[in-house]
Amino acid sequence: MCRSSLSDAGLYPIPEDEGERLEVLRQFQIMDTPQEENFDRLTRLAELLFDVPIVLISIVGKDRQFFKSRVGLDVCETSRDVSFCAHALVQDDVLFIPDALKDPRFSTNPLVLGHPFIRFYAGKPLITLTGHRLGTICLIDNKPRESFSEDDRKILSDIAALVMDRFELRRLEFMRSVSHERFESIARSAPDAIIFTDSEGKVTFWNKAAETIFGYKEAEILHQSSEMLLPESWHPIFDAEMERLRSGAPLELADRIVELSGLRKDGTEFPSEFSLSTWYEGDQICAGAIVRDISERRYNEERLFRLASLDPLTDLPNRGAWRACLQKELRGHNPLTVLLMDLDGFKEVNDTHGHSAGDAMLKNVGQRLQRVCADAVMIARLGGDEFVALLRGNDEHAALVKAREIIRTVSEPYEFAGLRADIGISIGISLAPQHSARPEELLGAADLALYRAKKDGKGRSELFVPALREVAVARRAFENELKRAFSEREFELFFQPQFEVETMRLMGAEALLRWNHPERGLLSPASFIDVLSKKASSPEIGEWILRSALRQTAAWRKQVPHFRVGVNLFESQFRRGDLVQVVENALAHFSLSADALELEIVEDTLLHDDSSTLEMLKELRNLGVGLAFDDYGTGFASLSLLKKFPVSRLKIDRTFIRDIDTNPEDEAIVRVILHLGRVFGMKVIAEGVETEAQMERLRKFDCPEVQGYLFGRPMRAADFEETYIFNG
Repeated sequence: MCRSSLSDAGLYPIPEDEGERLEVLRQFQIMDTPQEENFDRLTRLAELLFDVPIVLISIVGKDRQFFKSRVGLDVCETSRDVSFCAHALVQDDVLFIPDALKDPRFSTNPLVLGHPFIRFYAGKPLITLTGHRLGTICLIDNKPRESFSEDDRKILSDIAALVMDRFELRRLEFMRSVSHERFESIARSAPDAIIFTDSEGKVTFWNKAAETIFGYKEAEILHQSSEMLLPESWHPIFDAEMERLRSGAPLELADRIVELSGLRKDGTEFPSEFSLSTWYEGDQICAGAIVRDISERRYNEERLFRLASLDPLTDLPNRGAWRACLQKELRGHNPLTVLLMDLDGFKEVNDTHGHSAGDAMLKNVGQRLQRVCADAVMIARLGGDEFVALLRGNDEHAALVKAREIIRTVSEPYEFAGLRADIGISIGISLAPQHSARPEELLGAADLALYRAKKDGKGRSELFVPALREVAVARRAFENELKRAFSEREFELFFQPQFEVETMRLMGAEALLRWNHPERGLLSPASFIDVLSKKASSPEIGEWILRSALRQTAAWRKQVPHFRVGVNLFESQFRRGDLVQVVENALAHFSLSADALELEIVEDTLLHDDSSTLEMLKELRNLGVGLAFDDYGTGFASLSLLKKFPVSRLKIDRTFIRDIDTNPEDEAIVRVILHLGRVFGMKVIAEGVETEAQMERLRKFDCPEVQGYLFGRPMRAADFEETYIFNG
C-alpha cells in the first residue's frame, strides 16, 4: 500500500509524496476541464457492468476532488475532506466499503447522511506510469452490497487502466508545450511513439517506442517521408497537412487527439491515437507527433463492452442491453410488442440432470428463440430461465400468434449427452404505447401478464389487461397486511395430534400456522403461505414458529415425556445459513433434548442439490433432531435423495390416503413408501386419515403412525392440552 499520513484535520489520509503528486497532476492538465466522450464512455461502461446508479472518474486535488466524468451525479466536485476517493487514493487495490453507515470512517459523512446517501463504495486508484496517484474511478450505490468479488476487482482495475491510457497522452502533450528540449529527453524513454519531422514531412527524430510500434529501426526511417507510416487511404490527408505546414497555415489535425490507422513495416495496419503539434527551429517550421498503439485498449474495451452487454452463457443481450434497447425504441415512439418468457419445468431438469445439462438447455432455448423470432428488434436473457423478445408492431392478434409459435418451438423435446428432457414456456405480453410508453411500466405489464399465464397453467400466453394491475395492487396490499400481521401478533400456532397405530398412544403433534385476520377471520396457510414464504421476513417468522412450538412442547413434556413437535421450515431459513445455530439455541433456551423436535422439509429444499443445505441437515441430524420428508411421493424426488439426505421420517401425503380403500394404485404407492421406510430405516407417518376404512388399511399394512381428522383437527394449544395432554 502507498505510504500515507493523516491530513491536519485528521479526516483523510495524504500520500507521502503529496507535493510531487500534485505537481504530476498539474502536468496532466485535467482539473476543471470539460467532460469528454472518451471518458464518459468508460463511466457508462462501468454503470452497465456493475449495475450501479453512480460512477465517477474522480481527480483528487489539494483540497477538492473534481469529477472528470460522472454518471448519476449532478455536482462536478466536492471537498476533499468528505471524499471517499481520498481514502481510495492511498490503496494499491480496490477500496471496497460494503455499507458506509457501518464503517466508522464514513458513518457520519455528509455524503452518507445526505445526498447522494452513499452506502456501497468501490474505488480503484488511477496510477501513472511513474507511480503517482491522480484519483480514482469509483462505483457508488445508495444500497449496501455484501461482496465485491475478485472478478469485480479485476474488471474495475481494467477500466482504471483504460482511463489512465487516455490520461497519459495528455502528460506528454503538456511536457511538449513546456520545453521542446526537455520533451525530447523525455521522449526517448516514453512508452508512446514520438516522431519529429521537418517541413517536408521527413523524419528527424524517432524514439525506441516508435521502433517497437512501427517496426522500423531509427537508421531505416530517418530522413524518410513519414507518409510511409500511414495506410494509402490517409495519404491525401497527409499531403494536405504538409502543404499547410509549408505555407504556415494552421494544421487541421494539430493540438487535438484524433484516431487514425497506422501502418507497420510488415504492412499490417493498427488503430492509433495521434496528437500533432508544430514549432519553429530558427526560421524552419517542424512538426511532431505522439502516436499511441491502441490495439490492446480496443481489445479490452470490446471485451468489457461485450461483458457489459452480453449474457456469457447464451451470447444473447443481457438485461442492461435490453433496457438500453427498449429505452431507445420507446424514445422513437415506435409501436412495440414485449414478450416476457419464463421456462416451465426448467428447475426440475436442472436439479435432476445437473447444471451442465441446464446450461446446455438454456443455450438451446436461446437458439430456438433466435430462430422463431428472427425479425425481433432484440431477444435477451434477463437472468435465470427468463427471456424477453422485443418485436416491432403492436397488433394483439399478431402478438398472440407469435407467442403460440414460440411455445410450440420451445416445447419440442431436448436431447443432449444422451439425455432427453421436456420443458415448456409461459409468456406475458404487453404492447406499446397502449399499455405504457415507459420502459419499466411496459416490462412490468408483461410481468403481470406472465404471472397470470403461469398461475393459469403451464405453456400459456397471456395479454396484459388493466385489471391485472388491480390484482397486483391487491397482492401488494396483502403482502403489507402480512408484514403488519407479524408485528401485531396476529399469527397463532394450532396443533394436530399424531398417534402410534399399534397402541394409539399420543406421540406428538404437527405445529400449523394460522392467521387471525382482523377482518377475514381465521385463515389457514393455504391462503397466505405462498406469499409469506417469499417475503424477506420469512426466516424471522420461521424462527418465531420454532420457538413458539418448542415453548409449548416444553410445557407438555412434563405430562408426556416422549412428546415431539413437528415444525415446517421455510426454504429461506436454509438460505440464511444460520439454521443449525437457531435450532440449537431454541432447544437450549427451553431445556429440551433434540428428540423433542422434528423439522419438516419439503421436496423443493432437497431438490436444490445445495451442498450447504446438505451439511446443515447432517448437523441437525447429528444433534438428534428428527427430519421428516413432507408429502413424499407427490413430486419429482428420486430414491437417490433418500440415500443422500439424512431424512429420519417419510410423511405419506393425504392424496394417497384419500382413496386407499378404493384405488389399487394409491394402495400400491402407500405400500411402496412403507417398504422404503423399512429398507432405509426411516419412520413413516400417514397424513390425512379421515375414515375407519382408511385406518383399517394402514393398520393392515403396518403403518407405524397416523395423523388426520379421524383423530383430531388442528386446534389451539389450550384445546389440544385439554383434549390430549391432561385427558389423553
